[in-house]
Amino acid sequence: MTEIRLDAKTLRALAHPLRIRLLGLLRAEGPATATGLAQRVGESSGTTSWHLRQLADHGLIEQDTERGNKRERWWKAAYESTELRMEDFRDDQESAGALNAYLYEIASGDYRRMTTFLAENWPQPWRESFVMSDQNLPLTPDELKAMRTELHEVVDKYRRPQRQGDEIVVAQIQAFPRKRRPE
Repeated sequence: MTEIRLDAKTLRALAHPLRIRLLGLLRAEGPATATGLAQRVGESSGTTSWHLRQLADHGLIEQDTERGNKRERWWKAAYESTELRMEDFRDDQESAGALNAYLYEIASGDYRRMTTFLAENWPQPWRESFVMSDQNLPLTPDELKAMRTELHEVVDKYRRPQRQGDEIVVAQIQAFPRKRRPE
């Protein structure tokens, strides 16, 4: 598995709340059936199957041929991460709605994961290790791009196969400008 860079066609296919959730579950928790995913997202297996086929038609997921049988189809993510370059959509008015829907769903999912963690009863070492922080930095766009690159390099430094005793840690990086209040 590798990274996929979203283009307009793939973005439009992915810009649906249920499809984003299904893909996220397959990436985070591994292969699953439409029925198993339907139970986790509170949808019918027919609806889930249809959305899974849409994801597969666009190369976002694929059948896991090592599992299942003729009656039970298993699905897995076709890649590990998604790259979205805003400049690819700068002049594409047809994709504006899909881009906004996609970004909103990604941000909403990030929020839900963090609040779920905060509501759960994790052992003290995990509660002492997590980070939720914000910093206000005066930066130029070029400096922000450089910081983004360095932060991704730090995350990649810790990427390795899962070992006994590990937990899956969600690393969220958010860095964006905010409007200044008029003086």
